[in-house]
Amino acid sequence: LSEDYAPEAVASRTGISASRIKGLAAEIAAAFDAPVVLPRPWTDFRGERHETMVGRPVSFHAMRGISAHSNGFQTARALHLLQILLGAVETPGSFRFKPPYPKPFDAHPTPHCDCVPGKPLGGPHLGFPRGPEDLALKADGSPARIDKAFSWENPLSVHGLMHMVIPNAHAGDPYRIDTLMLYMANMAWNSSMNTAAVMEMLTDRDEKGEYRIPRIIYSDAYASEMVAYADLVLPDTTYLERHDCISLLDRPICEPDAAADAIRWPVVAPDREVRGFQSVLVDLANRLGLPGFVDEEGRAKYQDYADYMVHHERRLGVGPLMGWRGDGSETGRGAPNPDQIDRYVANGGFCVEHVPEEAAFFKPWNAAYQDWAVNLGFYDKPLPYLFSLWVEPLQRFRLAAEGHGTRQPPAHLRDRLRQAMDPLPVWYEPFGEVAGEDYPVHALTQRPMAMYHSWGSQNVWLRQIHGENPLYVPTNIWEEQGFEEGDWARVTSPSGEIVVPVAHMAALNDGTVWTWNAIGKRKGAWALDPAAPEATKGFLLNHLICELMPERGDGLRWSNSDPVTGQAAWFDLRVRIERAAPRAASEPGLEPLASPVPPAPRHRPWRESP
Repeated sequence: LSEDYAPEAVASRTGISASRIKGLAAEIAAAFDAPVVLPRPWTDFRGERHETMVGRPVSFHAMRGISAHSNGFQTARALHLLQILLGAVETPGSFRFKPPYPKPFDAHPTPHCDCVPGKPLGGPHLGFPRGPEDLALKADGSPARIDKAFSWENPLSVHGLMHMVIPNAHAGDPYRIDTLMLYMANMAWNSSMNTAAVMEMLTDRDEKGEYRIPRIIYSDAYASEMVAYADLVLPDTTYLERHDCISLLDRPICEPDAAADAIRWPVVAPDREVRGFQSVLVDLANRLGLPGFVDEEGRAKYQDYADYMVHHERRLGVGPLMGWRGDGSETGRGAPNPDQIDRYVANGGFCVEHVPEEAAFFKPWNAAYQDWAVNLGFYDKPLPYLFSLWVEPLQRFRLAAEGHGTRQPPAHLRDRLRQAMDPLPVWYEPFGEVAGEDYPVHALTQRPMAMYHSWGSQNVWLRQIHGENPLYVPTNIWEEQGFEEGDWARVTSPSGEIVVPVAHMAALNDGTVWTWNAIGKRKGAWALDPAAPEATKGFLLNHLICELMPERGDGLRWSNSDPVTGQAAWFDLRVRIERAAPRAASEPGLEPLASPVPPAPRHRPWRESP
């Protein structure tokens, strides 16, 4: 291995001593001397029988702490490659997949962008590109999507770039739009980088006095910050007032040992004129006569979202819900069952199907698991596959950057693609590190489990737990700055400044501060009292995070994202922190919004669902 990665070379940058790094490596190596052995016979996809299941007691989990960096994709790949080399994937004691995964790369569709008025797309708008030929580009090579997903700027942006939609629409890059339609994404507050600037973009006008984003349609159940910027609001229901589907086709509730899905169903009746947005989408699809939503005579196939959940079939016998299909006795595959939702309700709202003991491990190569997955409808034939250390799709993009093939990137992106699209895991410095010693501290936003998004502030119990959010500061910074309990700090980044309350946290990396996401609210939003702690002591780090990187002398502004996936580099943020005088409220202090709803009543009568 390169000396660049020796423990002594990286200790100061990681905050982990060389001896500790070597100790961790020794512990991982020792796993080979202490295998986990289960006396369970199994047969692999080649037909070879094994009398035991042997695993390594090593497991890693990579989430935002790694992926939410501009080098996150390749860093996560390096971790996964180590797991593969250790034989510590999908074995006893190691990292395990949750059904309906694992699936091979080529089991997924490619993205489609061939948008023709009056006709359906040629395929799903999201997917997994195999190479440059699958990018979402116009004939002139410019991005086809407003977020520039699946373009040369971030070819494998499977989740899209929500954080760039408003900045791109405002700039008219890659094109102008006339209408922006959003659902439940609080882009005028905690879901955007550079929040104050994004709010200005939403109301900015051009030299003719016209809005740069002419029309905004938004659906929300609450009077969120984004509602104030919408020309048309489609009032949604809360989760307690509608049907929802936590489906195997989307983001289910599975565990490594079981496939599971769930529903929500109305438990209280709405006391106002609202409709569940999913049902509104079904209604719009019916009115537009979209294929798949109307029959040959133009009649609606589904009356609302609950009807869609039960009767829609993605493939024959496979729909949004796996439980109680057909005559009520079938799981995974089966004809639509009109009593399906009632069966879910009677079972507490969920369905679970446990993985057979013989199929529980080695899922990508285990014949019993592959057969079980086919029976449940995850795929239509066994799809065993081997892990690839060398990722050929990345190499195809790198070759294009080196001048090969008929579809090649523009000149200004070639060097970046050569670096980022390495077919073997590579580490390069996060782009945010250019801030240097002027901003010596990393600042992170975490999501509290009890309040993942803004709407947790509508829960009276959670507000007692998460009514305000201090900036948590490690001991060394706390002592250097002379902080005391109840103090405030000025936090500065290359693009902004906030003044916020601080709290001491000893169990924290010396070079890191952090706070909770979405607890801070703008005054006037959410029908909160003007003196509510969320609107006074609550705050966002988002004001410090720019959606564009500083200019590098080439006249270009790069998206603050991973160049492979387009993942927003939230965790690249570097700041400077200093003690500040106490305030009555956190800064920046924005003008209160005019609330479209009256103040919340102290008590609400209970209404039974019909």
